[in-house]
Amino acid sequence: MISVDILCEDGPLLAVNKPAGLPTQGVPVALPSLESAVKAYLKDKYQKPGNVYLGIPHRLDRPVSGVVIFARNSKAAARLAEQFRLREVRKWYLAVTEGCPDSTAGMLSDWLLKEPELAQMNVVPAETPGAKLATLSYRLLERKGDRSLLLIELHTGRMHQIRVQLASRGWPIVGDRRYGAASAFPDAAAELEHPEAIALHAARLDLKHPVRYDPVSLIAPLPLSWSAFEFPNVRSIIANLGD
Repeated sequence: MISVDILCEDGPLLAVNKPAGLPTQGVPVALPSLESAVKAYLKDKYQKPGNVYLGIPHRLDRPVSGVVIFARNSKAAARLAEQFRLREVRKWYLAVTEGCPDSTAGMLSDWLLKEPELAQMNVVPAETPGAKLATLSYRLLERKGDRSLLLIELHTGRMHQIRVQLASRGWPIVGDRRYGAASAFPDAAAELEHPEAIALHAARLDLKHPVRYDPVSLIAPLPLSWSAFEFPNVRSIIANLGD
């Protein structure tokens, strides 16, 4: 059984630190996913004899690690989904890129369109039928050789948004071969390459509790494998996000 790294369990709100390489949902029942792992955790913890309800108001791409939230009842799921739809949830990511932005901070705005028949997004002209606007802001935190550590606040939630917006400017995320990265993600513990991961981590979500409506900050510690990047300040940065 897959171990579940619980970040918060507060009434119907459940937050988990997703490992890279594990899909959030949408795979056949026999295959592992974060959804099935969390359901198994709840079934075991609360000794539920039947099916376990689990609302999923958002998701992360398979190769991305970090905060994922779930809801343990349908009312909470609807309230959380509404916060995401209205863009009331603040979302911060850390990314290690190949190359470096010219500016230490900035806003990226692009029109994105899904490539037919492929799970991939492209930057297209604004007048392209079906294209959707994607925006994010970034800050350059550190640079080491030809790699950069970026703090990103996501303002929209398009498919593969951070990955394609950075790559389109010549800053692909380390390990993201789909969008042009030349290097694989390093597994620091095993001193091997990790083919299922990219250097993108959903570090923090700020939202309102679905019952009490008080503010909640959910912070996901970095995977051990990120120590291979040798950015010494990265772990302390997460604790101060949004301040």
